[in-house]
Amino acid sequence: MMAMNGMKIQDTFYISHGSPTLSIDESMPARHFLQSFQQKVYPADAPRPSSILIISGHWETSYPTVNVISDGPNDTIYDFYNFPKSMYQLKYPAPGAPKLAKRVKELLMSSGFKRVDEDKKRGLDHGAWVPLMLMYPEADIPVCQLSVQTDQDATYHYNMGKALAPLKDEGVLIVGSGATTHNLKMLRNTTSVQPWAQEFDSWLKEALIDGRYEDVNGYKEKAPHATVAHPWPDHFYPLHVAMGAGGANSKAQLIHHSWGLSSLSYASYKFTLPI
Repeated sequence: MMAMNGMKIQDTFYISHGSPTLSIDESMPARHFLQSFQQKVYPADAPRPSSILIISGHWETSYPTVNVISDGPNDTIYDFYNFPKSMYQLKYPAPGAPKLAKRVKELLMSSGFKRVDEDKKRGLDHGAWVPLMLMYPEADIPVCQLSVQTDQDATYHYNMGKALAPLKDEGVLIVGSGATTHNLKMLRNTTSVQPWAQEFDSWLKEALIDGRYEDVNGYKEKAPHATVAHPWPDHFYPLHVAMGAGGANSKAQLIHHSWGLSSLSYASYKFTLPI
């Protein structure tokens, strides 16, 4: 499944998708950032992805699982409650990517992941379709989603990303979708950023830009306020997958930064391997 030379993709991405209202709220800076993805973020001379692999914090399973949708578009899953009615009418009918799903399974299993499951019915949850709807509104690139395993650690997800790195040479865009800080009990409707969130967010930015990926894998011990920033790791592990797929020598770049509800960081990163 090796792509033509011109199809190689150098970058992997981690997107903080934050609140589901990103799908409709024009006042959110992160929405405009994602809408500019094809024009400003993804390199203009880079090839159009042949397909997209997205790792969302909203799909937790015991074993790595891919959605294998081979007959028509992905369903749009509305896994959020008590939001404006218009959000439940949005659709993102991107085609399934069954070949990519099988390739993901093959790469993971050959890298020592003993079991990888296939889900032939599940569509895209809002951690996948909300950012993709803004990044690729045409919904014409096939999409496969991969789950996270919250009973495993960050290094496990980093190794998952390492196993998937060959996909970049096959024209696949790898996107982790989560939230750089994610403590829903600490959200406040104020503009000032809570100090713990600021400190965790700043630590992460410095660690990533300095290439201290081992520290990011060991964030529970290394980062300030780690368990306040992430009482549950579901929204952080997609970062580790994107980081692992980027490569140990990759350069991390902060490509967007904004805050919501006083402690929700929308920090998003690009990982690029030097040519």
